[in-house]
Amino acid sequence: MTEDVRANTRIVEQDVAGRRMPLSIGRLLIHGSAKRMPLVVHFHGPPWVAEQAASGRWKNVAVIAVDVGSGSGAYERTFAEPGRFAALLKEARQASGIEFSRLTLTSWSAGYGAVRAILRDGFKPDAVLLMDSLHAGYVTEGKPGPVLKDDLRPFVEYARKGHLVMTHSEVFPGTFASTTEAIDDLLRDLGLRHHPVLKWGPLGMQEISEIKNDRVLVMGFAGNSAPDHEDHLFAMGDWLKLLK
Repeated sequence: MTEDVRANTRIVEQDVAGRRMPLSIGRLLIHGSAKRMPLVVHFHGPPWVAEQAASGRWKNVAVIAVDVGSGSGAYERTFAEPGRFAALLKEARQASGIEFSRLTLTSWSAGYGAVRAILRDGFKPDAVLLMDSLHAGYVTEGKPGPVLKDDLRPFVEYARKGHLVMTHSEVFPGTFASTTEAIDDLLRDLGLRHHPVLKWGPLGMQEISEIKNDRVLVMGFAGNSAPDHEDHLFAMGDWLKLLK
């Protein structure tokens, strides 16, 4: 069942000034003239969305946009080799001549597979933003049931020490845990729980739940359709403004 009462407003692609260069994985944008700037590494979706969102948040910013196809497995395999993400950052520094002052990892939908692999490799980014982008398998293999704890463990461990912002819709895939189920399980492990709210979000989104403390911010939104899922990506500029 789906319904379409929300606006599902879309941002318009705009030209973002800067230097762009291809990397072995993804492409790099240098926006601004500073010699030292924050770096946003985004996984899944059109690169221009991440570039536009980050350039609206910071006057000087570097963005690596990675889109390697569909399915979280493609993203996880890309960064499964130990040291692969560190090598990508080194490549970006050498190609641009820029030093990176702050690292933010962002993902939409299947892109969380890359974030999970990077966290498992021991990386501790300054912030992680998951936009309707935290799933897990079921213990019952393809049928709804308990969530596989090992799939969520890297995010639970990061949430205890890092800065984690997550949004989720009401989309339920059926054969693996939805973002709602995965986030609820993660929050239980952290001793946290959602609070109901009723307020407008970006792009006409309808927020229905929230939890916030010094390290974790989670916002739940109504909607179980593909456009509702896509809202979370196109609102990236709004989510970045919530980062410390």
